[in-house]
Amino acid sequence: METSEPQDYVPSPCIRRCDLDRKRQSCLGCKRLLEEIMRWGVMTPDERRAVWARLGRPIPDRP
Repeated sequence: METSEPQDYVPSPCIRRCDLDRKRQSCLGCKRLLEEIMRWGVMTPDERRAVWARLGRPIPDRP
């Protein structure tokens, strides 16, 4: 049986260099807002794509 991830999979922008900019309430590593980081697990694929668009970075291909 073949296993695959759902077509709506959108990877996290996290680059594992987490450091909070308290003034801007954002991560200095991935540039996401604190609200986006906290909600990532419950966001829809479209909401996740919107975060990537706001960051101005392309969504990477699956490894």
